[in-house]
Amino acid sequence: MSGIDMSAVGGPGINAAASAGTAGAGAASAVIAPAARGDVLSVRGLKVGYGGIQAVKGVDLDVNRGELVTLIGANGAGKTTTLKAITGGVGWSGDIAYMGKSIAGRKAFHLLREGLVMVPEGRGVFARMTITENLLMGAHVRSDGQVQADIDRMFGLFPRLKERAGQLAGTMSGGEQQMLAMARALMSQPKLLLLDEPSMGLSPIMVEKVFEVVRSVHAEGTTILLVEQNARLALQIADRGYVMDSGEVTLTGPAARLLDDPKVRAAYLGEEL
Repeated sequence: MSGIDMSAVGGPGINAAASAGTAGAGAASAVIAPAARGDVLSVRGLKVGYGGIQAVKGVDLDVNRGELVTLIGANGAGKTTTLKAITGGVGWSGDIAYMGKSIAGRKAFHLLREGLVMVPEGRGVFARMTITENLLMGAHVRSDGQVQADIDRMFGLFPRLKERAGQLAGTMSGGEQQMLAMARALMSQPKLLLLDEPSMGLSPIMVEKVFEVVRSVHAEGTTILLVEQNARLALQIADRGYVMDSGEVTLTGPAARLLDDPKVRAAYLGEEL
């Protein structure tokens, strides 16, 4: 990351499970129309283009308070572009509502102040700052007196960060930087945490640790929208899921049902039909 992208300080963008939608998941079709627009995030007809290329083609997506929702799909499906649109990082058309209000015309920094926080692909930590300084940067939008208490909480959630509190972030491993990026985002007290490919480039051990933390943070009450190529792990911890292909949502439903869907298993879990 070149310079300090203030829209990414919290990471640009965590929940007791509201998993009623997963009850009774079986082998029926995974295509399920949401009963109502999401009370935290509601996306309708989202389109994003780069030049003459339409990267996102009319996506509908909802996230309700307390949910962990995952957006899966192959590389280049439009997942990251969708997150960038939600956080005000790219131009878009359609309708995006956060906490019941349209985000049209609102800057990424203002959305961050309102609790819409993303940990971007590639982590984007402040390499020349220490771990503690990175965490303080995550809290720059706050004016309460609980910042140090939350730093202590992050150190409890990520013990390795506590061990290296004075270490420069740029000297840490990729997995440690991912933990720091997540901790920094949590310091901004997100109402909706967007995670973009948190397992990318990590060793299997670190991937397991990162997903363990995502599960713990969700259980503590944070609402999460997770973009992830590791479909199996994402669907195992999510309440609901969306499958994206070539800029469009092709399947949606309870995560357990998607995990059992033959087409999903063939396309994203490496299994034969």
